[in-house]
Amino acid sequence: MGISGKALGRDLDRRRLVYRWDLDKTYLRTEFDTLRDLVSRAFERAKDKHTVPGAASLLREIRASKPLGVHILSGSPEQMRRVLEAKLRLDGVNWDSLTLKPSLGNLLRGRLSFLRDQVGFKLGALLASRETLPSPSDEILFGDDAETDAFVYSLYADLCAGRVGLDVLTRVLEQAAVTSHEAPRLIHLAANLPRRDHCLRIFIHLDRVSPLDTFMDYGARVCPFYNYFQPAVVLLEMGAIDAKAALRVAAELVIEEAFSQEALLASFVEVARRGQVGRVAQEALLAALASAGPSEFATAMRVLLAFGAELRKAEIPETPRLPMPEVIDYASLLARERARTKAAKLRATRRV
Repeated sequence: MGISGKALGRDLDRRRLVYRWDLDKTYLRTEFDTLRDLVSRAFERAKDKHTVPGAASLLREIRASKPLGVHILSGSPEQMRRVLEAKLRLDGVNWDSLTLKPSLGNLLRGRLSFLRDQVGFKLGALLASRETLPSPSDEILFGDDAETDAFVYSLYADLCAGRVGLDVLTRVLEQAAVTSHEAPRLIHLAANLPRRDHCLRIFIHLDRVSPLDTFMDYGARVCPFYNYFQPAVVLLEMGAIDAKAALRVAAELVIEEAFSQEALLASFVEVARRGQVGRVAQEALLAALASAGPSEFATAMRVLLAFGAELRKAEIPETPRLPMPEVIDYASLLARERARTKAAKLRATRRV
């Protein structure tokens, strides 16, 4: 099986797309590496929270493409709902559901391990929500490298596709120390899933700047990215958004983060070298820039035109079909993922 510009070989229907988004370090610039970080998070107001550059712009463009749904899943505690919803509204983002972690309720029941469990919580939320979605829908997921999002999303995708059995899931849940209260529920949900290979891409924001080869075991379905222009052009290549939508994400990065034409070109070429984008996105961006009005992208116009001139000269290959691994060893991967996240957190705390 390979990944192509037609989204795993299927013609992509935007109206059938479901997007999943994490919040902390995927959408919000959140620090939670120290106790002081956690305490300060609890008292932040909506206007004090900072969005990862380009994230709000891309989410607004995704919503404008009229997908089936945008669902936000976060390990933030349920008590932060009002503040998080206010922040999303300030950013002009609309969503269909916001699932937060019921930390306080589990704490009062003495389930202390639940507070540290991201595998069981996120996997359970994904499996439960899949039951309510129409069977022919496809999914695109966004997470980050601060926790185990690539692992959880990939496991979820392979459970849905029928590539992973309940025996593997049971071993993973045991290894992840998922509580005896939660594990049977997850196994029951997985056993009753309608089997379909519907997860098209898993985008991982490299907040910790994890090495790209860390994610090679997951195959081309997982696309790590350094900035939000990169997933924007991958979605363009897939047909999930239009070229001007991707350029509006680029314009936000130019205006708000002083991205240069060189930075935009390097971002495009980097994902092209990995086979995630090709000439479809290249030609669409060039055509959109050629048809743009002189002030369509505001003060970013000059940089975007310069980017287009460089992109026209770049040798971008056709998007290759990148092979997915036949079998992902999730039991071994979980141990490596935990070691990676632990090392990344240690590096982060040393910078504080």
